[in-house]
Amino acid sequence: MQQLPKKVRSKKLGPKIDLTAMVSVSFLLIIFFMVATELAKPKTLDLSIPDCRDTCGLGSCGENRSVTILLDDNNKLVVYIGLLAYPIMAPKELNYGKEGIRKELLIRNKSMLEYSSRRGKPGIGITVIIKPTKKSNYGNLVDILDEMKITGINSYAIANDFTPEETKLLASN
Repeated sequence: MQQLPKKVRSKKLGPKIDLTAMVSVSFLLIIFFMVATELAKPKTLDLSIPDCRDTCGLGSCGENRSVTILLDDNNKLVVYIGLLAYPIMAPKELNYGKEGIRKELLIRNKSMLEYSSRRGKPGIGITVIIKPTKKSNYGNLVDILDEMKITGINSYAIANDFTPEETKLLASN
């Protein structure tokens, strides 16, 4: 028999899998979840509530320190100082912005800071109570919170309970 050349068989390699696309998708997923996690974190606003014993040496927070802002529909803003039954400053309607509420808050806070400095407790300003009605819009609340930041007032609260006198006041304006 004649010697026939043997067929040389090459080793068959397994199928090659290109992982480039999978690596790209993996990196995209990692980036997506990192960004989504960062955006899902709640954003909070700093809120400080004064300790009534440390304010002016009185047993309660002085009504001359409290400024109440009532927010109503159609960009209406009513401000009074003290208690509504015995106001230190009678309720008046103001505008948003530099010549309206900001000017009033700056004047009132400056006078309260001077008063507390004379009494030996510097740095104690006014406390603002913001009361938005159900008719007021969210933009007005954000505008008032911006005014608190601009004027440097650190002691403010948002309340949704209205006294009957405040409801009558808003209805009459």
